[in-house]
Parts: sequence; structure tokens; C-alpha cells
Amino acid sequence: MPRMARKKSRTGIYHIILRGTNRQVIFHDDEDNLRFIETLRRYKVETEIKIFGWCLMSNHVHLLIEEGKEDIAVTMKRIEVSFAWYYNWKYRTTGHLFQDRYRSENIENDEYLMTVIRYIHQNPVKAGVVARPSDWKWSSCKGYYDVEYYPTILVDSSFILRLFSNDRITAAKRFIEFNEMQNEDSFLDDSKVKRLTDEEARIEIMKLITRIRITEIKNLPKKQRDDMVKKAKGIKGVSQRQIARILGISQALVSNT
Repeated sequence: MPRMARKKSRTGIYHIILRGTNRQVIFHDDEDNLRFIETLRRYKVETEIKIFGWCLMSNHVHLLIEEGKEDIAVTMKRIEVSFAWYYNWKYRTTGHLFQDRYRSENIENDEYLMTVIRYIHQNPVKAGVVARPSDWKWSSCKGYYDVEYYPTILVDSSFILRLFSNDRITAAKRFIEFNEMQNEDSFLDDSKVKRLTDEEARIEIMKLITRIRITEIKNLPKKQRDDMVKKAKGIKGVSQRQIARILGISQALVSNT
């Protein structure tokens, strides 16, 4: 059955989530994050999109974008293909990096727009990675707080800040208060999967194996080892980075299995 066409946003603004295939890690280091940001910056210029917000997590990306001079689906495809080419070249992998179809929701009013930008900035806070939204290096938050951040031209903050006040200083203060407010915001990717600690992950992996030590998995014949890795990747709350650490194998090998 063919997929239904996406309903166009009347405002042209979308909340978009790109997720790694099978929730695989797509940003392994700062270089990967910077490359994705540079890809965004390049297509922002080429397609004239406006980027109101963004946040890079280890295995997914949040974007708050206003469509530019081409259909948003075309722009997103160009961004995905460009970064996937870099990723496959760097990590010597093949195949799809992102899930087949990005997820999106239309933003049709100012109230929802404000709530979504707060949700995007609080993503790393709710994931337990940082204490405050501005502590996360890989988001647009600092662009709204009027503190130094990179890259300065990526985020179009004025549009949302003017919803708080026409005075930039007053708007920034009010935005910070709103952005850090405790809330129960819930959007596209709220799977509520609890992230396991390394020790919890080790215990769950051990439940999958019998008559073999966990340290011996890396020395198994390729087919057996890959089967074990695939089973480990199916454990909810366990990242590929954890699997690599626990099994003593490379993260690239985990990603490719």
C-alpha cells in the first residue's frame, strides 16, 4: 500500500525528527556533530529554509524548520543523503543511516511553536545528559540566550523571541524563564525508554548468552558473534556505544551488524 502524502503546514513550519536506523548511533564524536551542523548551514543557504531550533542527540536529530524555496521533503532528503555519504565514508559502512522516512508534525500556531522549541531544547535535560538546556553544546539553545555559540548564523531566533517581546533583551529574559520551565510536553518521539547503565546493560546481555563468558564473544566465529551483537542491539535502553564497550569490539562493527 502506498504511503499517504504528508499534509502541508499552512505556516510552512515543521517539527522534524531524523532517527538512526534501528535507533543506531549517528553521532559518535564532535566531528560528526560539526559535520551535520555544517550540512544544515549549507542547505540553509542553498534552499533558503529558516531554522528556528535544532538539537543533536546521539541517535536522533530534532529540527524546527520553515520551508524554503523547495518542498521540505526535498530539502530533508538532500540533508540526509549528504550526511549519510560522509558517515559511510568515515566509518567504512554501507546502507541506510536514517530511518526510511523522517517524522514530522505541522506547526500551525504560535503557542505550539513556543512549546515545541522548549521541548527540543529540553530533550537532553529529560534524557538526563545535562542539568540545564544551555549546558548542551549541540542545540540552538545558546542562540536564544544571547551567549556565544557555534555557528552563529544557523539559528533564526528573532522570529520566536519577538513572540515574547519586541525588545531583544527583555525577550531573551522571558524566553529563558519559559525555556527552563518544568513541563509535561510530549511530542513525536516520546518512547520513554529508560537508558540502562553499563552494569545494567551487562546484566541484560548476559541473560542472552549461555555456556560462554561475555569476554569471549569478540573471539567467536563471525556469524555467532554477529548473532550475539544483533540480540544485544534488541535490548531496550542499551546504546551501541555500550555494547561496544561491554563486548570489547569496535562501535563500527556494532553499527554494521
